[in-house]
Amino acid sequence: MDTEAPHTQRGHSSPVEGEGRPRFAFSAVLRPLTWRRAGALGVICTVFLLLFSNFVVQPFLIPSRSMEPALKVGDRVLADKLAYRFGEQPRRGDVVVFDGTGSFVRERPAGNPVGELLHGAASALGLAEPADTDFVKRVVGVGGDDVVCCDAGGRIEVNGVPLEEPYLYPGDTPSKVPFRIVVPLGTLWVMGDHRSQSRDSRDHLGEPGGGMVPVEKVIGRAEWIGWPLSRWGRAGGGHG
Repeated sequence: MDTEAPHTQRGHSSPVEGEGRPRFAFSAVLRPLTWRRAGALGVICTVFLLLFSNFVVQPFLIPSRSMEPALKVGDRVLADKLAYRFGEQPRRGDVVVFDGTGSFVRERPAGNPVGELLHGAASALGLAEPADTDFVKRVVGVGGDDVVCCDAGGRIEVNGVPLEEPYLYPGDTPSKVPFRIVVPLGTLWVMGDHRSQSRDSRDHLGEPGGGMVPVEKVIGRAEWIGWPLSRWGRAGGGHG
């Protein structure tokens, strides 16, 4: 019986050692698979966000004070890109994001396509400043409107009716630049809420297009402030 004891002990310990080796090998294989899955998941999420921002809602970083107090420098607004895609048109009081190429800035020669692609992707995710051709302003006049600055009370008139503008920056006047324009059909007359700090339609009166923004250049309606969280809420109302 004594001679069987060592054999029994070896037989008992042998499966334990055998089980240990496969377990180690399995974990060694599992680690790289986990990293691959995490990387694939990251790519899928990034592609989804890019598609979502390209077609549905896109964040835009506010780089200037032109829309204070509604929007502040560093805010990331979420623009609803479906707002005007099914027949609805921009209305007076809407805060819109638009491509100012041809109206606020001149056409420019194409740059480095790779650099533009990377910057566009970062901008679409709200990680970089928007292109210097993108602007955020408030619609003051739509196609057919007669917009005048200013009446005896210092207010802008639209079609003979004084415009109430509760969103203006405290202490700012509606405009120090007098003007009278009739907005062509299919275009918009836009202005910043911080009138003394905003370069808007008024600054392009003497240029081709007269400061009007084609409706087709509107990217979306700024609906919400998404970041910082302390400023979460509507991006600014006030329809005329």
